Order: sequence, then C-alpha cells, then structure tokens
Amino acid sequence: MNKNKIVISNCPNFYRIINFDYFEDDNVTEKLIKIYENYIFNIDIKNEDEMALMKKIDYVLGKYMDDYLFRHKMQVEIVKVKIKKTCTNILGAIVESIIAIFNRYEEETTRNIYISRWI
Repeated sequence: MNKNKIVISNCPNFYRIINFDYFEDDNVTEKLIKIYENYIFNIDIKNEDEMALMKKIDYVLGKYMDDYLFRHKMQVEIVKVKIKKTCTNILGAIVESIIAIFNRYEEETTRNIYISRWI
C-alpha cells in the first residue's frame, strides 16, 4: 500500500486540518499546518513511536481547529518554544513541543470548572 494512503488513513482530521480556513494574517496557524503536513509525510511508517506521535499531532491539531480557547493558548505558547542548536530532528522537537502545550492545556482546563449562567 502507498505510504501516503497509510498516513492519511491514520489521520482522521487530515483534510479538515489542511483545508482549515484561517485569517490571512494568522501566521501561526499557517505554520502549524505546514509543520503538520511536513511531519506526517516524512515519518517512518514502520516505526511505532513515530506513528503514535503522528496520530497524537493529528488529534491535537484537530482540537486546535475546534477549540477557540486552545487555539488562543497555542498561539501564545508556540512562540515561546525554544529548540537547541544541537537538536538533530528539529521537526520532531517542534511536534513534541506542540503536544506538550496541548497536555498542559488539558491539565489546566480539567482543573477549572466553568459554570455558565443562563439568563
């Protein structure tokens, strides 16, 4: 089977992420989509860890498209990410940083209970 078909079949949010309609001046979203696309099509599909990371980044960016609060948090936090010069896999390090931001966001939102008030 073709590698691209395997990748797309394991990424249920692929078309939604690639076709996301973002604002023209939203450089962060544009870069995140490019990072996502470059990462998933350059992984080794025989490596279980990379496949798991691919599925996770697909889920995270799917959440990024759906959740306005997470999108805002990601846009603030992603510019603070630092990658060491000695890093050999820069794209993988960025993807892991994106997932770490998502994990922190999930921890924060599960601790806070938002009670809506209907008038």
